Amino acid sequence: QVQLVESGGGLVQPGGSLRLSCAASGSISSIYAMGWYRQAPGKQRELVAFITGGRSTKYAESVKGRFTISRDNAKNTVSLQMNSLKPEDTAVYYCYAHVSTTTATPDYYWGQGTQVTVSS
Repeated sequence: QVQLVESGGGLVQPGGSLRLSCAASGSISSIYAMGWYRQAPGKQRELVAFITGGRSTKYAESVKGRFTISRDNAKNTVSLQMNSLKPEDTAVYYCYAHVSTTTATPDYYWGQGTQVTVSS
């Protein structure tokens, strides 16, 4: 089993910044990707960004140039630096990890979610 613990959410004014972090633990054999989804009120779940084991990155068009995803391989941690935040970034942000474990083939695991609110 894999556990993901998120931190860093909160309330910020438009134009401000927040940094989200997610730490993965458990019997992980290989990490194929880690990333972030978000879900805003009345909206579909959206993939925000992910980073592969080879450190290749992808971003939603709406956050390109403003958000940066990174990994610390030694700690199995992924972070999302969010700059120039807009009210439309308000959502619950969910960390995910695509990993294999010592007893299971590759699967997806999810964090509990952290609220990000951008408002003046």
